[in-house]
Amino acid sequence: MQRPQASASAATVHARNIGGIQETTVTFDPGVTILVGRNATNRTSFLQSVMAVLGSENVSMKGDADEAEVTLELDGETYTRTFTRRSGGVERSGAPYCDDPTLADLFAFLLESNEARRAVATNADLRELIMRPIDTAEIEAEIDRLQDRRDSLNAELDAIDERKGELRELEERRETLETQIEATRAELEETEAEIEDADADIEARREEQSELESRLADLREKRAELEDVRYELDTEQESLTALETERREREAELEELSDPADADPEGIDDRLRELRERKGELESQVNELQSVIQFNEGMLDDEGAATPPELASDGADSVTEKLVDDSVTCWTCGTDVEPGQIEATVEQLRERSQSKVGDVDRLEREIEQLKEEKDEIEQARRERERLVRRLRELDEEIEQAEATIEELRGRRESLTGEIERIEAAVDELEAAEYGDMLELHKTANELEYELGRLESDREDVENEIDAAEERIAEEADVREELESVNDRIERLRTRIERIEREAVEGFNDHMESVLGLLDYDNLDRIWIERVEQETRKGRRKVTERTFELHVVRTTESGAAYEDTVDHLSESEREVIGLVFALAGYLVHDVAETVPFVLLDSLEAIDSARIAALVDYFADYADYLLVALLPEDAAALDDEYERITEI
Repeated sequence: MQRPQASASAATVHARNIGGIQETTVTFDPGVTILVGRNATNRTSFLQSVMAVLGSENVSMKGDADEAEVTLELDGETYTRTFTRRSGGVERSGAPYCDDPTLADLFAFLLESNEARRAVATNADLRELIMRPIDTAEIEAEIDRLQDRRDSLNAELDAIDERKGELRELEERRETLETQIEATRAELEETEAEIEDADADIEARREEQSELESRLADLREKRAELEDVRYELDTEQESLTALETERREREAELEELSDPADADPEGIDDRLRELRERKGELESQVNELQSVIQFNEGMLDDEGAATPPELASDGADSVTEKLVDDSVTCWTCGTDVEPGQIEATVEQLRERSQSKVGDVDRLEREIEQLKEEKDEIEQARRERERLVRRLRELDEEIEQAEATIEELRGRRESLTGEIERIEAAVDELEAAEYGDMLELHKTANELEYELGRLESDREDVENEIDAAEERIAEEADVREELESVNDRIERLRTRIERIEREAVEGFNDHMESVLGLLDYDNLDRIWIERVEQETRKGRRKVTERTFELHVVRTTESGAAYEDTVDHLSESEREVIGLVFALAGYLVHDVAETVPFVLLDSLEAIDSARIAALVDYFADYADYLLVALLPEDAAALDDEYERITEI
């Protein structure tokens, strides 16, 4: 589908000391702009200038300059980028068009060293390139956090179900206690009535009765206190058992964790910094090599096309002699050398450029591997610190619980001794003349104690019933949150899958359209398939999705067969790389960030196919800048704007 072009105005770029440009100002309108010229005519340098002011870091300064700058005037705004050579590197400043050029570097700035464009040729991870602008690690970490929360919520629902069962048991326990309380209260009232009747007969012995009541009151108080101590002791021992169980579990978890003591995240950071610096150096070297190659190619073309002045002034014999001399004057040292020797040197430079592009891809893979290793080390270290901190807390809580238990045991022994002494005194009083009366009072005291215990148990049961009902009342909120968490997990998973699916569908649709336009012999179809495969990530096996590239050809007899990517021609690889980059440009809505697409180094594709590709790409960007040789530019629509001098 053609993207409707937004209303846009002419853009003016002023560049100084970028690549091979000393200073230039170029204005171009929206749509397709063709930079026409031979090699070494600063077309690539101008594209780098546009990249620079749009925010890219993959830009090289003129070799003999200490400062460089680029400005862009667009839609009434002015954007700037300045470069200053310092000891150890180049300092960048200014206010470029984009704050973050990641998307544009991958999918809009399609120069020869562009990573997405080179993906097919270097057998790179296509899915990783498409998903790189998306922080999938953070999304997956959020999914992990949500899954942990989901497990916690499910555990809460299980606990609520258990509380429902406990509630029924508590209600039955409360009914039993109420029955026992009523029976005990009735028995106590009956005993107190007997005591009241007996008091009328032994009014004269009130003094002895008073002593007995005092003893019984003391006994009741001590027994109640002893029961409280026993209850506290049981509770504290249960708490100690739970703490010791948790400590064993945490110790087991700690033993299962790998020891990150030998890990060196700082060393990994240093290595990452070193690799990134090396990658930047290599990218700058690739750009500089391209400038040198284009310059030498241009000079070779100039030498072959121009007629040396000395041939125009001599006689016929002299002309014949000079035509026999095929040497070329070297433009660096001034000596005469064979053209083939210079061409061989240029070919070596091309090979070195391709080698350095391969080094850049290798460094990128090593950087990603180191980042994963660092993440695993830091995660293990954080988990170990959490477990160690919790073990320290558990040790402190266990120590406090043991001290409390020891104190309660001492109190229990002390109370037991006091009760034994009081009971002995009561026994002595029972042996006296008023034994029956004393027995009644003792029974009454025991019934009062039993009644108080039963009422206390009922109060505890009612508190537990209230707590259970309150917990059960939370079920609706927990289920609502669980549903929300499940929805968020699904949305996050769907987001990653949607981007992957749109990228694959976009590539396949555009590849089908482009192949129809370019009409390659015996090349029927090229498409990407999303597949899942099991890989090892650290100590764990995980299932990851990858993008597999398929190629279908036909034989002369018309039979279709699947071929390998290795058998693609250079032209076919270039076209696939460009279409892959276009799919990334569309699926990530790069046009919303930067409305420019830059194309360079299309020499491997013939003129007619270049024209078809440019026509196709023109539908998806406000500004499409294409650097072409004159013979290739001649095949394009005459309505396209052309710039011949930079």
